[in-house]
Amino acid sequence: MNHIRNISFFGICMAFVVIALGAWTRLVDAGLGCPDWPGCYGFVTFPVSEADIAIAESRFPTFEYDINKVIPEVVHRYFAAGLGLLAIFLVYFSFTKTRDRSIRGWSLFLLFFICCQGLFGYLTVSLKLLPIIVTAHLFGGFTTLLLLYFIYLKSRNFEIFNRINISNLKFIALIAFVVLLLQIFLGVWTSTNYASLACADFPTCQGSYLPEMDFKNGFNLNQEVGPNYLYGLLDNPARVAIHYSHRVTAILVTLIFLILMSRLWFSDAAPLASTLGILLLTQITLGIINVVYVLPLYVAIAHNLVAACLLLATFTINYLAWKK
Repeated sequence: MNHIRNISFFGICMAFVVIALGAWTRLVDAGLGCPDWPGCYGFVTFPVSEADIAIAESRFPTFEYDINKVIPEVVHRYFAAGLGLLAIFLVYFSFTKTRDRSIRGWSLFLLFFICCQGLFGYLTVSLKLLPIIVTAHLFGGFTTLLLLYFIYLKSRNFEIFNRINISNLKFIALIAFVVLLLQIFLGVWTSTNYASLACADFPTCQGSYLPEMDFKNGFNLNQEVGPNYLYGLLDNPARVAIHYSHRVTAILVTLIFLILMSRLWFSDAAPLASTLGILLLTQITLGIINVVYVLPLYVAIAHNLVAACLLLATFTINYLAWKK
């Protein structure tokens, strides 16, 4: 069981790195830094010498070679592949070092899910950043983190968990978790449709609390496969609708989390209320900074990582509330 615990913990750390690298790749518009998959311009890593770069450009003459976009894409791919290798180790040790069928089942599912993530990585490139595919791929990164964390929790016997009883918070905890998932999806959808800067002011949006918005096109999940979705194809009202929805849902998340925190404060899990409060305040602050200072790279990456921390904290509360 120690092997599973250690590997899953290392996997959690690596999943955070992969999420950060995915955000970095997206924010520097490097999603098509390599026009092919799994190689990059036909190379195992990426071309560096002038001769190799010339070969790369001859293979893909319609894609200008940009080392500043190639590096984020390749680094992200290799770390993601490392997660797949780690999942294989988890499956191996779950069948050789423990008889826990639950851990075996979840380890197998994790490996299957990471393979699906690889497929979405291929589709991201082959379909030229089709928003629904990119959204599924990025959201899948958060899901991978959650699966690794769940396996870690199941491999540990936290004594303090056995003393906590918050079963009376089941439903508010579940509502908070579902709403947070919706907010993360909206955040990913905002990013994949290049709507992060559709509202460049705060707290208003384009100088109004009710700007012109096009929800029909903004939330059309069935866009036709186009030639290239780099920088997005939506018009401004559609992007405003996406960004505005992300802001409004943030208010809903805050209200529900305040209710959950107030209930936690008077329970056996009071420290979790403080943890949620700190993470929520940090996330709101980062979101505002992203708008006011025009999406600073490291702040935007931190916004993704704090969202992941919020997800794990909320999942922990649900794990405690719904435990048998």
